[in-house]
Amino acid sequence: MPLVRSSRNPILGREDIPALPPRIVDPSAVLNPGAVKYHGRYLLMLRVQTRGRETFLLMASSEDGVNFSLSRRPVHFAGIEDVAETVFHVYDPRLTWLEGACYVMFAADTDDGCRLGTARTTDFETFEFLGFAADPDLRNGVLFPEKFDGQFLRLDRPNRVRLADGVTTGDEIFLSASEDLIEWRPVGPVLAGRPHFWDELIGSGPPPVKTGEGWLHVYHGIATHGGGNIYQAGVVLLDLDDPSRVIARGRNNILEPREPYELVGQVPNVVFPTGLIVDAWDDHGFAQMESKVRIYYGAADTCVCLATAKVGELIAACRE
Repeated sequence: MPLVRSSRNPILGREDIPALPPRIVDPSAVLNPGAVKYHGRYLLMLRVQTRGRETFLLMASSEDGVNFSLSRRPVHFAGIEDVAETVFHVYDPRLTWLEGACYVMFAADTDDGCRLGTARTTDFETFEFLGFAADPDLRNGVLFPEKFDGQFLRLDRPNRVRLADGVTTGDEIFLSASEDLIEWRPVGPVLAGRPHFWDELIGSGPPPVKTGEGWLHVYHGIATHGGGNIYQAGVVLLDLDDPSRVIARGRNNILEPREPYELVGQVPNVVFPTGLIVDAWDDHGFAQMESKVRIYYGAADTCVCLATAKVGELIAACRE
């Protein structure tokens, strides 16, 4: 297994969240962070859940990628309060650097189902809400870090599968394109779940990473069981010019619930990767093969953990 868990796991737990009365006091969980590097520091955008089941986003900053200090001001997407529909929760942000700005693609629970929202920041102090995608029920949206022929590209997961407990999920990742981040057109399917194996249901993890071998993408897979689902992480390599084409896909997962903090929590048996930071890039904008990769993930929907590997090791895992 190429990923190595941090000996400091969990690196963030509910006890690390500062009390921010009246809304955030004695929270239940912190999970599923977006991640990016900014001015030499590692930044996480954390999902914080209160005992009232409200969700807030909170920034965290670190010099070493392990020891984080937390903001005392929740993230606010300026303008989201003006949308027509009721927004109950915003959560599971993915962060992508693109053309000098950081874009935040996040899920939002509304009266119309789960929507994909996008916001933009250049300083991580103020965040401009750009709008909700016009698509119906979607989750796990991640933005590519460059445009293709002047268009934004996104990986997403339509919610088309209803589980026995009534939850709607999906078993296929699609590629979509847009000129304005609001109106999206499907380019085509990218990969589907593999029935009877570890990734029967799937969804994107962190945004794709550009390498000389292709777009390296970490995704989550769910093995369905009568006694509960098992969330795991895997890797796939996509063509640089046509990201809808899979070059290689790992046969095995690269991370599965094994440690107590992954096996026991609000939702047992979960590793859910949402943030990824590569330390070193070459002059052509490709991640260096020997570079360290930090993958931040939610464990058991309760805490935030870290696992590391090298870029080359993850690409090798795609070719198993």
